[in-house]
Amino acid sequence: MPYRSGVTTIQLSPKTRDKLKDLGKKGETYEEIILKLIKKSGK
Repeated sequence: MPYRSGVTTIQLSPKTRDKLKDLGKKGETYEEIILKLIKKSGK
């Protein structure tokens, strides 16, 4: 997935980060996981 110009940072607790990581597949970026969750939510 090509990255858009510019990058932001969000703060997550280690517990939330680990839960997010568990939702993804090996090699999947946090951005890809979050976008997949957004798409699933219908937003």
